[in-house]
Amino acid sequence: MVLHAELRGTGPPLVLLHGFTQTGRLWGPFGERLAESHTLVAVDLPGHAGSDSVRADLPETAVLVAEAVRAVVGAGPSDVLGYSLGARVALHVVTASNLPVGRVVLIGATAGIDDPAERVRRRAADGALADRLEASDDLEGFMEEWLRGPLFERLPSSAADRTERLRNSATGLAASLRSSGTGAQAPLWDELRHVATPVLALAGADDTRFVAHALRMARTAPQAVASLVPGGGHALHLAQPAQAWRIVEHWLASSGSPP
Repeated sequence: MVLHAELRGTGPPLVLLHGFTQTGRLWGPFGERLAESHTLVAVDLPGHAGSDSVRADLPETAVLVAEAVRAVVGAGPSDVLGYSLGARVALHVVTASNLPVGRVVLIGATAGIDDPAERVRRRAADGALADRLEASDDLEGFMEEWLRGPLFERLPSSAADRTERLRNSATGLAASLRSSGTGAQAPLWDELRHVATPVLALAGADDTRFVAHALRMARTAPQAVASLVPGGGHALHLAQPAQAWRIVEHWLASSGSPP
């Protein structure tokens, strides 16, 4: 299995790991600004776009990401930035792969659901949503429903890029939900205590559940900090690209020398 990855920009490598229903190309003006000072390694995660046929859980995906990055930029260290699903993958890259990581930026991230019963309920809900998506095979309708959800209240329609999201398939997204949804993620909070890599946990201030996760990460990982964007929701890098870029770029510039 090989993940599709595309390069753009110049500078030290920064691996981009997108959210569910997105693709490696869907980073908007935020990604354009990052490309001015970084070589972006934009990966399509399993079940998405150019990696539509790849099936892998989160630990397996972390290994595949490491292989894809080494194939395009070599064996040296890279910074990693992940959003939502991509942030879950990024945590596994740091804890369960052999990719040398310089720094990690997590946007809208959680290190997992602690309570086993709640995790089982969430996995069942993810599975039911995957079943419904496959049965209807109505990707466009599913995308409209997904983007109307509470996570995306702060995301303008103009920034959602539905056209790019429709490069995905119903079967690929359903497989992603089953294998890499929040319910499928084993909690990594204890592992975070041993992550010496600098971590930036970024969240929109109005995305209250993920604010709590970001603050917990900052208290847990030895070199982690949290930053909150006023008025920001879950997809804050798409809805507020300038603010998100300034925070990320400043942190990368001030948290040690580039790889």
